[in-house]
Amino acid sequence: MSKKSTNLSIPDTEEAWSSGELGRTEEFAAVAPDDFESIVNDHLDLQPISIRLEKSLIEDFKLIAALHGLGYQPLMRQALRRFAECEKKQLLRDAASDMVARKKAAKAVSADPAPTEKQRKAA
Repeated sequence: MSKKSTNLSIPDTEEAWSSGELGRTEEFAAVAPDDFESIVNDHLDLQPISIRLEKSLIEDFKLIAALHGLGYQPLMRQALRRFAECEKKQLLRDAASDMVARKKAAKAVSADPAPTEKQRKAA
């Protein structure tokens, strides 16, 4: 008993969304609730802030974001997140390096004790 499988072709999802083949039919459209933005912010743990930036920097972010196919604010969020993560890692590396250096120095002092009175007289 063999079953014939019907091979339904699903268009390339990214292309279908971009072209509007998917996601633009009124049948599935709904008006977002008034508090939609606050719901999204709460779920993503986002906090609105106010920051003053040079116009040229904002234009640069808009250009880069457009080339990557996203908005400039999400791109700024990504850039800030990357910076913060790299800075934290660097601070931890520096702290670990300092700790290792202190331990080596402490071992060197304990391994090479100060000369005793007898050793000083002999020299």
